[in-house]
Amino acid sequence: MNKKYLQNFYNQYKVFDFLHTIRQCGIISFWIFLSVLFTTSSSLLVQEYPGKVRQYTHTIEFDYVNWTFDAFWQKFLQSSIRLEDYLPEKQPSGIVREYLRSVRQISQLESQINVIYADPKITDKVAAAKSYQLQLDQFNAYKKQLAPYAESTLQSQISTILSENGLTLIGQPIPPVLYHSTPLPMALIVSPRNKIQQDANISLLADMTAGDMAALEDEVMKNLNVSALVVPIGGVGIYPTMVMSTSDLSFLAETVAHEWTHNFLTLRPLGINYETNSDLRTINETTASIVGTEIGKQVLKRYYPDLLPPESEISTQDTTSDTSNPQATEPEPFNFRREMHTTRVQVDKLLAENKIDAAETYMEQRRQFFWDNGYMIRRLNQAYFAFYGAYADTPGGAAGTDPVGPMVRALRKQSSSLAAFLNQISMVTSFDQLTRMVDNPPAG
Repeated sequence: MNKKYLQNFYNQYKVFDFLHTIRQCGIISFWIFLSVLFTTSSSLLVQEYPGKVRQYTHTIEFDYVNWTFDAFWQKFLQSSIRLEDYLPEKQPSGIVREYLRSVRQISQLESQINVIYADPKITDKVAAAKSYQLQLDQFNAYKKQLAPYAESTLQSQISTILSENGLTLIGQPIPPVLYHSTPLPMALIVSPRNKIQQDANISLLADMTAGDMAALEDEVMKNLNVSALVVPIGGVGIYPTMVMSTSDLSFLAETVAHEWTHNFLTLRPLGINYETNSDLRTINETTASIVGTEIGKQVLKRYYPDLLPPESEISTQDTTSDTSNPQATEPEPFNFRREMHTTRVQVDKLLAENKIDAAETYMEQRRQFFWDNGYMIRRLNQAYFAFYGAYADTPGGAAGTDPVGPMVRALRKQSSSLAAFLNQISMVTSFDQLTRMVDNPPAG
């Protein structure tokens, strides 16, 4: 980053300007209100978790309060400076690209260091990793320097796309788009064994090892007779939004928009009722996924067109191959979504017949099948489907035959615009209400 842009700021910015002070006080008050609102919402969810589960997690739970206020302070400083105003017109997207390059380089260096420490032939591992560690430290410092500029730029770009989609009030998304990339907490998902239902979702420390996860799962399952799974997450819809650090801009843009949608819905009936039942949770998550995907693609199309995936690749990911042609001679490529859909349907059938042990044996067999085909699923159980089945923005996959996702997609299809869809579904408080909306679309 050229220092002259920051120098311009320090030379021109009038800290004691009265009008500016009034404006900043307003921003502080508004952001504090939103931060408390979303943090309080998250805290209430934690207090509602079954106490029997939390006895195993209370010492390793993620601290949302401290994270939120630290992120809030950083975002306030960014807003005060308006970093994007001190970049040349054509440079903001370049800053984002450079930030992503640094993230990618950090990942590669960490991988190289891990290989050194895992190689039994290398005796002096510290010496062998020294040059890589030095580079890693430099890139981490570089990434930290770039992060405020990259985040401010992407926030501004997503806000522009939201505005063009009619999702703003007086030109401003409410709440404003704010995110911070950070190591994300893990999530402990708990489901009953006799049915697929998320009974608990507890955020845990980000640095858990695979061994830590397995040990916690085993302890919870053994002592409480439930299904449990620790899963990674891509983002958390607190405020500012928490988003994982990634070099994949498509994923990043979609995730920021996805989590902003949760913030949007939290101020409306659908989001307020997120934890009321599994149907409303699925409606929330599927809605956020639909909005995130559409906004994310528009951001790439506008600002980073060279990073858009080919249409043929998108089609392949979103559709299920036709297997009815008896003349086909070449074996089909492995279709993860189709196979996972098949798995979920059979598991639901076995559980409905109260064949719990048979369902769990089947899931382990299928897990090994997925593993053999390149999908390294650590544990496939009821908790897996309870978590991943709620994201039903595309057909098939872990949602199985659950009608909620298709109904949300049907409402989007018949809506005249993304804004019309989001504003309408944000008022939903039950699956029956959503069904009536789809069955009785507004005239004209």
